[in-house]
Amino acid sequence: MRIAKVVVDVPASQTNRVFDYNIPSKFAGSVHKGMRVIVPFGPRKIMGFVLDLTDESDFDRLKDISDLMDVTPVLTSELLDLGKWLSEQTLSFYISVFQAMLPQVLKAKYKKELHKLTSEELPYQLEEIFAFRDYISYDEFIERDGHHGNLQKAISDGVLEINYLVNSRETVKKESMITVNRESYLVEEELANLSKQAVKQRQLLSHFIKYPEPISQKTLLEQLKTTRASLKPLLEQGILKETKQEVYRNPYREDKYPETKALPLTNQQSEAIEPILSSIKQKVHQVFLLHGVTGSGKTEVYLQSIQEVINKGKEAIVLVPEIALTPQMVERFKGRFGSNVAVLHSALSAGEKFDEWRKIQRKQVKVVVGARSAIFAPFENVGIIIIDEEHETSYKQEEHPRYHARDVAIYRGEKHDCPVILGSATPTLESFARAQKGIYKLLTLSKRMNDAKMPKVNIVDMRDELHKGNRSMFSTKLKEEIELRLKKQEQIVLFLNRRGYSTFVMCRDCGHVIECPHCDIALTYHRKNERLKCHYCAHEKQMPSHCPDCESDTIRYFGTGTQKVEEALSEMIPEARVIRMDVDTTRRKGSHEKLLTQFGRHEADILLGTQMIAKGLDFGKVTLVGVLAADSLLHLPDFRASEKTFQLLTQVSGRAGRHSLPGEVVVQTYTPEHYSVQLASEYNFEQFFKQEMNMRKTFQYPPYYFLTLITVSHPNQVRVVEVTKTIVQLLNKHLSEQARILGPTPSPLTRVKDRYRYQCMVKYKNEPNQRKIIKKILSFYDAEIQKKDLLIQVDLQPYQLM
Repeated sequence: MRIAKVVVDVPASQTNRVFDYNIPSKFAGSVHKGMRVIVPFGPRKIMGFVLDLTDESDFDRLKDISDLMDVTPVLTSELLDLGKWLSEQTLSFYISVFQAMLPQVLKAKYKKELHKLTSEELPYQLEEIFAFRDYISYDEFIERDGHHGNLQKAISDGVLEINYLVNSRETVKKESMITVNRESYLVEEELANLSKQAVKQRQLLSHFIKYPEPISQKTLLEQLKTTRASLKPLLEQGILKETKQEVYRNPYREDKYPETKALPLTNQQSEAIEPILSSIKQKVHQVFLLHGVTGSGKTEVYLQSIQEVINKGKEAIVLVPEIALTPQMVERFKGRFGSNVAVLHSALSAGEKFDEWRKIQRKQVKVVVGARSAIFAPFENVGIIIIDEEHETSYKQEEHPRYHARDVAIYRGEKHDCPVILGSATPTLESFARAQKGIYKLLTLSKRMNDAKMPKVNIVDMRDELHKGNRSMFSTKLKEEIELRLKKQEQIVLFLNRRGYSTFVMCRDCGHVIECPHCDIALTYHRKNERLKCHYCAHEKQMPSHCPDCESDTIRYFGTGTQKVEEALSEMIPEARVIRMDVDTTRRKGSHEKLLTQFGRHEADILLGTQMIAKGLDFGKVTLVGVLAADSLLHLPDFRASEKTFQLLTQVSGRAGRHSLPGEVVVQTYTPEHYSVQLASEYNFEQFFKQEMNMRKTFQYPPYYFLTLITVSHPNQVRVVEVTKTIVQLLNKHLSEQARILGPTPSPLTRVKDRYRYQCMVKYKNEPNQRKIIKKILSFYDAEIQKKDLLIQVDLQPYQLM
C-alpha cells in the first residue's frame, strides 16, 4: 500500500474529509490505520490520523508523509469506524471526534524516546544505532536512517518500547532499580574487605548476597533504614549497578483494596442476571434496562456479569457518573478484579490517565471503570458494557463532539455482539418508554438487600414554618431529628440542592443586584475571600461596602451556600462535628476520598454537601437524610425539571438506612404539592412516569418528539438576530410540514463573555433530511465561523437548554 488516506487537524467544513498522501520508501510497511502522522498541509506541517491505506488515488501529484507520530496505532479499526459514524450523528468534524477518543497526553506537543526493555543485545541494525545505550531519542533513530519495520518488530517482540515526553515533562514514570554487578563470590570478597565501621555498606552487600534479584532503590533504603549516601560508594566502585525501570503511576494501589468474593444473589437478582448471562453466552447484542431501587444490589449484578465475561476471555467497560466515581465505587471493582481494572476519570493527573489508558491499549487489564470518555476505551474484544445511573446528564458531552455515551455504548455493543446494561433507580423517561415498548428488555429489582425498608420520607412545607415565625433554614422537624440522631450516635447527611440557585448580592434599599459586566447573570458571592465571581466568564471583583447605584450601605447577600448552612448548624448545634463537601473543599487531589474516609470512620456526625453526595455513597450509620431547598430545580426553564427533581430526591433518600439501622428522610420544600416531590416521597416511579409522560405528550417533548437546539452567538446583537432568523426561514423552507420550528428567541442566558446568544428549536417525529439541511446551513456561514466572529452550535439531543 503506497497511499495513506489522512484526516488533518484543521477543524473546518472544507477540510472535514480525507486527503491522500504518498508513503515514502523509508516508511514502507510501517504506516498503519489508526496511527497519527505529520503531513504538509499548505505552508505548514500538521498532525493527521490515517484512516485507510490504498494503492489508488484520483490525484497525480501527492505530497509525502513527513513523519510518523506513533509507531503503533493509537486507534483501533473499530474506533475509526465509530468515529466516522459519530461525526455524522453529531454533525461534528472527524478530527474533533478522534481527538475526543485519546487521553490528554497524546494531544500535546512532545518528543519521543526509544527505550530498551532487555539487557540482551538488540538485532544488529538496531544495536548499531543504539550503540549499547539504554535509550535514544526517536529523532536520532531517524537521523541514523533507522528502519521502521525493524523498530515495529522489536516493539511487538517486547524488547523495545516508545515513550512520550511532553514539553520535556516526562509522561512515563521511572523508578531507580539497584542490582548486583559482579559474580556472587566477588561480592563476598568485597564484603570481607570492608572495614568494620562501614556498617550500612556491609548490610547492603549482605542483602544482595542473600537476595541477588533487582530491587527498587526506595524499597531497599526503607528496608535497611539507610540513605543514598551509603549506597553511592558501592555504585561508584561498580559492585552494584543502578538502572531505570518504567513504573505505572498507580492512583489506586491494589494492596489497599481487600479482595472480595461474589455474594449469594437474592431471587430478584438471580432473575435479573439470567437474561444477561444468556446474552453473553449466546453472543447476542441486547440492551437491558436494570430498574432497581437504591440499595437493591445492582452493583453485584454488574460484578457477576463481568466475571462471566472475563471467564470467556473478553473485556468489560463500566461507566459511572463523574460524581459517583467515589473511592467506594472503585473499591468494589478493585476488590473483586484487582489489577485487572483500569480507572479513568478527571481527578487523575494527565500522567496517571495516560498510564491507565496504556494498560488498556496493551491488553494488561480486562475491565475499565470510568466517566463518560471511558466509552472509547481501546478494547478489541468487548463482552459487556454497563452504564450505571443511566439517567445522569453528565453522560451527554456539552461541547464538540456532542455525543451521548449511551448511543456510543449501544453502537459498540452491536459491533461486538454483546449486552449493554443501563442501570438506575430512576431511569430517564426515554429509556423507560423504550423498555415498555420492548426495544430494551426491562429487568426489575424492587426490593432492597436483606429486605431493608426504604426510608420513610417526611415532607415539610417551609411556608408553614415561616408563618410560625421560624426564619432559620432548618424546620423544627429536621432540627429535632438531627438532635435525636446525635443522641443515638448515628450519622446524618444534609443535602443542599444548589442547581439554579446562587448566592447573589442585592441592595435592600433600591433592589439593585450586582451583575457581571460581560454576561447577563448576577455575580456569585464567595464568602471566603469576600469576592464576587461570574461562573460563566470568570470575571471577579471585590465585594462593595456600598450599593453602586444608590450609595446605601444596606447591601447584603441572599441565597444559601453550603458555608452559610455550616455556620447555621454550628450556631444551632455547636457540639455536632460537620464535614462540608462542595467545590471549594474538594479542589485538592484526593480531598474527596479523604473527607469520605473520615466520615466513614465516624470522625464526624454530619456530612453536608451538594450534588456530589447525592449518589454512590454507602455508610451503615447514616439513618437521617435532610434535603434543603428541594424544589430549586423546579423553577428552571427546562422541560426536564420535574424529572430531575424526582431523580435527585429519590437518589438522596436512598443514602439513608442502607444497612441494619432504619432510615428516615426530611424534605424541606416551598412546593410540597408538586407531583414530583409527592411521588418521590412515595418512591412511586411508575406513577411519576405516567403523569410526566402525559405532560410531555401534551407539550410535544421527548420521548414523543425529538428535539434539535440551534444556538447562535455573535458579539453584535443585530447580527445574531439576523442569522437566527435566516436559519429559521431555511429550516421552514426545507423541512417537512410536520416539523415545528420555534424561535428565534433570546437564550435564557442572553449574553455570555460579551457575546449575544439566540436560539431556535426544531420539534419533529421523523425528518430524515434534517442533518443534510443543517450541514448546508453551516457551510453557508463557514467564512464567518472560520473568523470566529460567528458561532453556531447544533445539539441534536439537547440536555442543557440554557
